[in-house]
Amino acid sequence: QVQLVESGGGLVQPGGSLRLSCAASGSIFYAMGWYRQAPGKERELVARITRGGDTNYADSVKGRSTISIDNAKNTVYLQMNSLKPEDTAVYYCNVATIRGYNWGKGTPVTVSS
Repeated sequence: QVQLVESGGGLVQPGGSLRLSCAASGSIFYAMGWYRQAPGKERELVARITRGGDTNYADSVKGRSTISIDNAKNTVYLQMNSLKPEDTAVYYCNVATIRGYNWGKGTPVTVSS
């Protein structure tokens, strides 16, 4: 019974930046991450971070994205810079706990001028 509250999505111009937030409650996490799904495509990993601080990024966002955790707020952040139209998708927060995986509702991100 993990509750996830996502925020930070919206419309942004190409080359712009945004920060996605996911606040989790209900259980201790082992890993938290952001995934995205564009229309007609499979859901894919964007970035993931373990409780120990290990990170993993998709090649498409590596170098322009940073995932981090605020343990005091139990919140994971995804800072994305130099946004491209191909970044347009619904972004989903995912939290891994001892009981399995938990998905957020999703927050849309649209990169367009």
